[in-house]
Amino acid sequence: MTLTNIRAVVFDMDGVLIDSHPAHLSAWKAFLRSMGKELSDDELSFILEGRTRNEILRHFLGNLEDSELQEYGKRKDEIFRATEHQIQAVPGVIDFLRALNRNGVVSAVATSASEIRTVSTIERMGLAEHFEAIITASDVAAGKPHPTVYRLACERLTVAPARALAFDDAPAGIQSAKLAGLRCIGVSSNGLAPQLLETGAEKVIPDFVGLSLEALQLIA
Repeated sequence: MTLTNIRAVVFDMDGVLIDSHPAHLSAWKAFLRSMGKELSDDELSFILEGRTRNEILRHFLGNLEDSELQEYGKRKDEIFRATEHQIQAVPGVIDFLRALNRNGVVSAVATSASEIRTVSTIERMGLAEHFEAIITASDVAAGKPHPTVYRLACERLTVAPARALAFDDAPAGIQSAKLAGLRCIGVSSNGLAPQLLETGAEKVIPDFVGLSLEALQLIA
């Protein structure tokens, strides 16, 4: 991989751009407890696999009606919003985004999160100016590991997948990026590095501190 080969970088959001997993796990645990579901940390790990909110709800609560998905999703989001202000950007990612902008590399977000939460989070964190495209669960019929979310990101950036690099923190996200034709680097501060490498990540980093375009040449 050389600098001239990189035309675009596509980022997952939760766990990649923002350090939100602890808040999400806490919110899901509280919501599921209110539904009579006491779950272990191992059982809750499904939440960190890059699934959509509806997939998570159906996984834990069964085959819900659309009206129930909306109601329960809204209740979980209300719990999450109580701690949302505490969430910070992943270390080093803002400097890395600025470096991409300076070097003419376009960027996009490809997330399984809802459109409302994604846009509000990106704007609240002051990251919106760095992205030419934002793809959310609202834009695709099938979530990760289906490749559509990453393919659509490349389409909106008008960059061939082979000229794009993805950063994702979940096995399902790595699969999605690889199936879409992107090369992929895993981001993991939660002990999932072996799974990300096994799924196809070319390297796993804990965060973006010190990462530069020049450093990418040494990764792959």
